[in-house]
Amino acid sequence: MSARNYDRLYVTPVLPYRVGSLEIDEEALRRFLRYFLQPKFVTAGGAIIINPVAGEIFFLSREEKRRVVQIAVEECGGKVPVFAGAIDWTTRDTVEIAREAKEAGADGIFIVPPSGPTDISLGWDCVRHPEIWMDMVREIDQEVGLPMIAHPTAPAGPGTAGGLALEPTLRMCRDFPNIVGWKMTYSYDNYLKVAWGLRSLEHHVGVLGAAAGFFHEYLANDLFDGTASGGWNYAMEPMVDHIQAWRSGEIAQAKGIWAPLKRLHGYVMEDKTHHHLRYKLATWLRGLIPSPYMRPPMPRPGREETFRLRDLLREAGLHVIGDAEIEDGLNSPPKELQRMAS
Repeated sequence: MSARNYDRLYVTPVLPYRVGSLEIDEEALRRFLRYFLQPKFVTAGGAIIINPVAGEIFFLSREEKRRVVQIAVEECGGKVPVFAGAIDWTTRDTVEIAREAKEAGADGIFIVPPSGPTDISLGWDCVRHPEIWMDMVREIDQEVGLPMIAHPTAPAGPGTAGGLALEPTLRMCRDFPNIVGWKMTYSYDNYLKVAWGLRSLEHHVGVLGAAAGFFHEYLANDLFDGTASGGWNYAMEPMVDHIQAWRSGEIAQAKGIWAPLKRLHGYVMEDKTHHHLRYKLATWLRGLIPSPYMRPPMPRPGREETFRLRDLLREAGLHVIGDAEIEDGLNSPPKELQRMAS
């Protein structure tokens, strides 16, 4: 299959938990995945990245990761592409997770840099030592041989604001032809720099927008091949309308849709400690999942941010649950969180 066939609007889904619990709600997950099988999303080029960071992959057991992929393939396999996140503390375990995702029927692997001590996380110099991640990717590639989409987060440094610097980015893409998409986790200026670099490659690697609050600008710069974004969780309908208006040359229409979306996405992203929480909180406010809570040490929803998100969702023309249901959810945290607070 051509690499351009993987230029899709990938959603990175949050993971539904049961009301009053931090256990996975499998039926709610199935319903949520089916929401992204609506013709509106599928015909626009929608696709799934299951077990992303937004889906709390760092806080799932190996068995849970495998089960979530199985459910995603059962619901979405053959209808839209399904990529699966693969990360664990060791390279060997990460490779095993990728292998299990392939066995479950995933179409590709969502690769994430290593986590752990400062040597390979906050202190990682990705320009001097790209092998920290490349060695892991090489083993994944040799084991499963599937298309890969990269989630290239890296510590801040010269040329690395929000993501892997340009030099190791291009080296990885050249060394691993199975990389078909690059999630653009960068600040705006670095997004442009890395996107132009990806365009210079002899083979195609999709430029996949992540920060939904800049999609309008990325489209205007013609540096947008698709997405790998959590914004789809809570704002799918107007996001599709906005992108489709751009694609059809209806710029005035796109601009009209964009203003309230920009405010919504901007608020979700403005607090880096809470932005994954706000993905889930906004999705719950839409009535798409049963609970807004994440597993500790992820933060809990605050009252002020909850009602601010409610208002911004409404301004974007999106239906939200009633205030009584909101109050009930905020006042009834999972029992695990109640024990921690006591």
